[in-house]
Amino acid sequence: MMSVSPSIAQLPNFEDQALPQSPVNSLPSESAYTLGGGDRIRLDILEVPQYSGEYQIPPGGSLSLPLVGSVFVEGLTLEQATQTISNQYARFLKRPLVTVILLAPRPITVSVSGEVNRPGYYALVQTGGGGFATGPRQATLTQALAEAGGVTLSADIRQVQIRRPQSRASEQVFTVNLWQLVQTGNLRQNLVLRDGDAIFVPTSTQVNLQQARQIAATAFAPAPDTPRTVAVVGEVNRPGTYTVSGENPTRSEQTLGFPTVTLAIQEAGGIKPMADIRQIQIRRVTKTGTEQIISVNLWQLLQAGDFTQDAVIQEGDTIIVPTATDVSPAEATELATANFAPNTIQVSVVGEVTEPGLVDVPPNTPLNQALLAAGGFDQSRARKSSVELIRLNPDGTVAKRTVPIDFAQGINESSNPVLRDNDIIVVGRSGIAKVGDTIGTALSPVDRIFGLFRLFDFFGF
Repeated sequence: MMSVSPSIAQLPNFEDQALPQSPVNSLPSESAYTLGGGDRIRLDILEVPQYSGEYQIPPGGSLSLPLVGSVFVEGLTLEQATQTISNQYARFLKRPLVTVILLAPRPITVSVSGEVNRPGYYALVQTGGGGFATGPRQATLTQALAEAGGVTLSADIRQVQIRRPQSRASEQVFTVNLWQLVQTGNLRQNLVLRDGDAIFVPTSTQVNLQQARQIAATAFAPAPDTPRTVAVVGEVNRPGTYTVSGENPTRSEQTLGFPTVTLAIQEAGGIKPMADIRQIQIRRVTKTGTEQIISVNLWQLLQAGDFTQDAVIQEGDTIIVPTATDVSPAEATELATANFAPNTIQVSVVGEVTEPGLVDVPPNTPLNQALLAAGGFDQSRARKSSVELIRLNPDGTVAKRTVPIDFAQGINESSNPVLRDNDIIVVGRSGIAKVGDTIGTALSPVDRIFGLFRLFDFFGF
């Protein structure tokens, strides 16, 4: 389909009451296709091939036909045009059998504004053709919305308005309820458009997460694989701006193919340990310039499998993950396994281990496992009875405690706690290692003196 998209300022202003208008009308019944300038037709007159042929109706709607001259067909149905042309040829032919076939219908131009992704003017190509019994496939409201990039998730699809010019001095206004089309398949709501129609999609006063997901799955919404650029801030590992698409090979089965809040959080490196996933907010700017605040409770997604909480996002959204006042160990353990948590965490293992340094481990890794990941204790120097666990708290404070070590213990908070990102494990020296290091330090000056004597002896002093 061909489309032309001017600036929004050029679109019809639905608050402009310059034209008198009738009250909002009930939906018009679907009528037969009427001919107009730009249509291409075929005229067949039985047994008179010299008068048959293909014609394109010029602007103004008058055909110039052999023998009969000018015939006005603008605004006529195919059946009416057939009868009109037959009457003209009946003056010269005995019982002419005339057939009018529509080969290519003309495009119509409509404007689309409001809660759509690409407001503008669009030329909608109508498809199909045939005799007066079939007619073409005419352009519809949902076709126009799809051409305009689909409705936004702030759209009120229950009150879509269509302004239809009637003359230079008046117009009709129809209100269409596309929610009925979504819910019940009421095709009458998918209004057939006419040339010059102006479509306006208003802004919804509130957002229902379940209904927004249903709207996102319609043919007049953006395709799920359409990238959306959003900002993710707060308790995530890499706050910033990200381009998110529903076509994620590792997550599509979990988000049903839509770009969602959890996908955006995953792009931002996952949640931090102190994230409050019960009070996540989506800030969304509407086409009218107002801001909608949408609350998301991902804990409800984890506990009850409520997919509606994994809200579908749209271009320009800001996702805010707040800080929790407190997170219980049990809840932190469950959050670490969520698909919007980081895939790995980093802990530091320092002191008397074989390979001290940063260690990447899966979430919910216990302390014993992190020690083994660092190569285990240095058998000749490490104090194996206990280690120090240092935890950096979100408020800037540091917590330190001594943890007794028993590799036979399972996960438990007292002797084998679950680690968090940025934890530090300090493995101290054994008593023997401390004594040896002390003696070595004390004897180091004596060693230097004896070394000097050996040097003198070597050179024969």
